[in-house]
Amino acid sequence: MPKKKKKNAGKKSLFNRGLVRLAAASVIIGCGALIVTTERDCSEKEKELSKIQAEIDAYEAENTELQRVLESDDISDYMEKVAVEERGYAYPDERRFYDKSRD
Repeated sequence: MPKKKKKNAGKKSLFNRGLVRLAAASVIIGCGALIVTTERDCSEKEKELSKIQAEIDAYEAENTELQRVLESDDISDYMEKVAVEERGYAYPDERRFYDKSRD
């Protein structure tokens, strides 16, 4: 009978077990890092989304108020409110006092 050839256990090839394990470990570490950075980016985007949603809610409330003013017949009250509160206007005989102790 012919003799069976034994594989040379000491023979090194390009794809030995150590190299395959190293490649698998590096792929696992790379995937883990990718998952962590993706989760961090998602949490940052969710924070931005909640901030933008709050701004949208504020603008919608302001739009509702402006729509109510535009639909009413008396716009002079709104103009007076804007002039006094936002623009700092005052009536000619009105006196304003400012607290300067909080500077």
